[in-house]
Amino acid sequence: MGNDISIFGADDPFVLTRAWMAEAAPGELADPNAMSLATVDAAGMPNVRVVLLKDIEDDAFVFYTNYEGAKGQELIASGKAAFVLHWKSLARQVRVRGLVEKEDGAVADAYYRSRPLESRLGAWASQQSRPLDRRETLIAGVETARARFGDDPPRPPHWGGFRILPLEIEFWADGAFRLHDRERWVRVTVDRSWAKSRLYP
Repeated sequence: MGNDISIFGADDPFVLTRAWMAEAAPGELADPNAMSLATVDAAGMPNVRVVLLKDIEDDAFVFYTNYEGAKGQELIASGKAAFVLHWKSLARQVRVRGLVEKEDGAVADAYYRSRPLESRLGAWASQQSRPLDRRETLIAGVETARARFGDDPPRPPHWGGFRILPLEIEFWADGAFRLHDRERWVRVTVDRSWAKSRLYP
């Protein structure tokens, strides 16, 4: 028997993604919000890395990073991204492709303040993706930030969020004998309504 197709009965893909993530959380002990984020550089060469999805808004997915690192620069330059959430415990995944905008206002400030102090200081110390001579240099940078800001560092101007506004979302659920269940949601622009369809596995 394959998966119950009622898992695809949602009227909103963001609601369904939240439901799947909540269902996965008890079985995914290490970061059920981990997603593989894909970008491309100026030459069109792809990059992919795991980041943490921090919020599922009513119409977007939000994560945070250093704007000056490779992924930040690639996202800013292209304005596009893709990611996949995969939950081995559920044998399900969600694939997303869409447009990108920066979140560098009050929402980013609030999330930054919620992070552990060492992480906030680390955001000041890390020159993400650039060469580092030795780890001691990074640790010294953290201590420099601590001496400068104490226990209440402000959010660095080079660090903040990205909001991914999807144009396509695909839900995939494992089925016996490779007869998987797939449902794709597509919209032409971010202000248009969704059209959804089932796909062959």
